[in-house]
Amino acid sequence: MADLRDLYQELIIDHGRRPRNFGPLPQANRRADGFNPLCGDRLTVYLRMAGGVIADARFEGIGCAISTASASLMTEALKGKTVAEAEALFAGFHALVTGVAPPAVATLGKLTALAGVREFPARVKCATLAWHTLEAALHEEAQAVSTEETP
Repeated sequence: MADLRDLYQELIIDHGRRPRNFGPLPQANRRADGFNPLCGDRLTVYLRMAGGVIADARFEGIGCAISTASASLMTEALKGKTVAEAEALFAGFHALVTGVAPPAVATLGKLTALAGVREFPARVKCATLAWHTLEAALHEEAQAVSTEETP
């Protein structure tokens, strides 16, 4: 089990230091901004939708290693997915990192590397920021996403 944790930790570090799909997406037809006021993570998720499918996904912004790795892994996992498949992926990922319900781990692939954040509740917000921002982009919500409730 320690070997698997080491592998997961290496994957998170790699995606945190060298995020995939990082930068603007000029052809994006959906986008949303997200912010975690507790730690300062701030990102924008860009999507190019074609025929109800996520043809491309990118992100940019600043954040901790967990936030960046989560966004990087998310954008890799989204390409080619329908909106319904992306929402199901988010539901499974959210269940994984919050420990609310056992997710179908087999469908999550590399995203399972972030399972350990459930042991650190403050880090769950870092891991899910990109995903909540994705939801806003999918549904074309104009208001920025925040990890904190607004009064």
